[in-house]
Amino acid sequence: MVAAVPALAQDAPPPAAAADGEARDIVITALRRDTRLQDTPAAITAFDAKAIEAAGIDRPADFIGLTSNVQLIETQNVGNAFVIIRGITQNRNSEPSVAVVVDGVQQVNAAEFNQELFDIEQIEILKGPQGGLYGRNAIGGAIVITTKEPTDQLEGRVMAGIDNGFGYTVRAGLSGPITDTLKFRVSGSWRDTQGYIPNTFLGKDADPVKDFSIRGKLLWQPSDNFSVDLRGFVSLLKTQAFYYNIVADVNDVSLPVRVNNAGIDNRDIYNVSAKIDYDADWGHIRSVTSYDKVSEILTGDAFDFLPIPQSLFFNILGFDLNQSQFLDVRAISEDLRISSPDHQKFEWSIGTYLIHTDRYISTGNLVDTGNGVFPVYRTPSTNPLNPQATFLADSQNNFAWAIYGSLGYEFSKSLRIDGSLRYDRDSRANTTLTPAAFIPVVVGFPTGTPGEVRNRSFSAWQPKVTLTWKPAKNLTLYGGYSRGFRSGGFNQTGVGAVAAGTGVVGVGDIYQAETADTFEVGLKSTLFNNLMTFNASAYTTQSKNGYFFVFLAANSTQNLGNVPETRLRGFELETAIHPARGLDFNVGLGVTYSRIKSFPDPTVIGNEAPFISRYTLNVGGQYESRINGSDLKARLRVDYRRTGRTWFDVTNSTSRNPVDIVDTRVALDGGQWSITAFASNLFDKKYNAEFSPGGFVFKARPRVYGLEGTVKF
Repeated sequence: MVAAVPALAQDAPPPAAAADGEARDIVITALRRDTRLQDTPAAITAFDAKAIEAAGIDRPADFIGLTSNVQLIETQNVGNAFVIIRGITQNRNSEPSVAVVVDGVQQVNAAEFNQELFDIEQIEILKGPQGGLYGRNAIGGAIVITTKEPTDQLEGRVMAGIDNGFGYTVRAGLSGPITDTLKFRVSGSWRDTQGYIPNTFLGKDADPVKDFSIRGKLLWQPSDNFSVDLRGFVSLLKTQAFYYNIVADVNDVSLPVRVNNAGIDNRDIYNVSAKIDYDADWGHIRSVTSYDKVSEILTGDAFDFLPIPQSLFFNILGFDLNQSQFLDVRAISEDLRISSPDHQKFEWSIGTYLIHTDRYISTGNLVDTGNGVFPVYRTPSTNPLNPQATFLADSQNNFAWAIYGSLGYEFSKSLRIDGSLRYDRDSRANTTLTPAAFIPVVVGFPTGTPGEVRNRSFSAWQPKVTLTWKPAKNLTLYGGYSRGFRSGGFNQTGVGAVAAGTGVVGVGDIYQAETADTFEVGLKSTLFNNLMTFNASAYTTQSKNGYFFVFLAANSTQNLGNVPETRLRGFELETAIHPARGLDFNVGLGVTYSRIKSFPDPTVIGNEAPFISRYTLNVGGQYESRINGSDLKARLRVDYRRTGRTWFDVTNSTSRNPVDIVDTRVALDGGQWSITAFASNLFDKKYNAEFSPGGFVFKARPRVYGLEGTVKF
């Protein structure tokens, strides 16, 4: 059975009686084999379709907010949404900190992650390095998203909602057979809101959103042991970016947004993939081929994000600045895996992964003449209303490949060992496309040259071993070691010279690859005749060359540096309780201690690592009951999350106080229809979602509330 107690969103929802009295378990695939969640030797949070609907999970922030020791920092533009798992961080223009896999296809760029979630069957969050299973970028863990499959009978659903944006959302899906061997599924989402964060200078909201997304599937099954799954996805999003304030204390929320350029943030995602499965008596073959294209253009105000007469540059130099950034990424990948049948004493798999990526990025400042800001793509602006002040451009041609394999042996029903090993090699060629007139020159330091090609390869072995012991049917103990790897890369040409000229250490034209070695132990238990689960895990991680972010105002570039060594230690405690029919509670606590052990500036050693919160606390409850014995159900759900003290830069110049957020949902469910009232950030907590070096703060979303209705047919 694949189901869940919908009130719960944590490491192990209890396999207890749900609201309709049926026992339910979640079956997961995160370890690349089908296992019952509560028996899986790993710290995994899973949400099935019922839990997703009950919790109102519409985008990544929703399920991450329900998961201990996992955070999402949304900032600057929609493509910059940073996932932090157990202290392994992410930042602008960096490789992801987690491997995100949608229907067997790994996302190729971090800018894809923050998107609308609709027609989703299951979400699994696997904590800790998973390089042996998922390769590069699984250094913090893996997020496995499975969308709904085509159905044997014609069926569909329509959802419509409104919120205080003023905004509205419409989602619809249709699925069914075309022939005896061919089935289809198509689903789409349209979201339109005027925004929630006021811009007091322009007199309108700073964060309007228009998002159109559509997904289509064709599943061909000519026989029981062979299938071809073709999928396509398009997402077209329009919003705004760069509505910062400059403060010394991240807890300062007193300033309104006052940028004089609303700007744009337009992101387009295109993906097509083919998944081919063949089953034989000896095992299984799976091939996944994917093509991805992601582009994002964003414009807006530049430092210090004030109207022209009030800006620092205008008062010192007599002119103000705005900015434009452009990203274009195209990739084709192939993952071929051969494995033994599941549920045998001895299990094995071997595979290979190939990906070719073309990436272009340009950034630059323009003189703000009060006539707006115009997008700049691949060549500097020649518009007299928006003259180019600075401009940097680079292209990257990357080819990465990997070979991997795994072995698992079940000595007995109570003892099992699993091991995997993967080798990843990432070769990158970076070409400087900045015109000579715009290449930064710092006396005493080397400068870039137009057309210059820089080559660098990054590689690592990624082992993983796990020992599982079940001394009793309702108790699982596990422990093991794993390594994660994240490729290095290139800052834009000339960044190293600018950083050195302004006294910034740890930042050069190249940033190094990161590895993370983790030891972990844990337990999973089911108590009181399946009425309660209690899970615990503890880990210690050594991160080498972890990323940190530096903004260089001199050329308006966003850059990555390396922290040579960071030590991370932490634990998670999670419980789910089902005390009565229709009543569920869950509590999850995740704690992370971080310490910088090595850095070029000795005054930083001993500090907290950036972007890490001391702890997360999740408390949730749901009550569902039939009304007067009818098929009509009423459901009340409340989720509380506390995010502990958070540090944002290597110098620990400021830290954010704990943040408390409450979400609630009230629903009437008639089976084929439902009506739900919801409120996110119910008590309208004001806080800054991010602080960047230099005092840049980005406001978090305030209270959002509304009503939505769904009809199924």
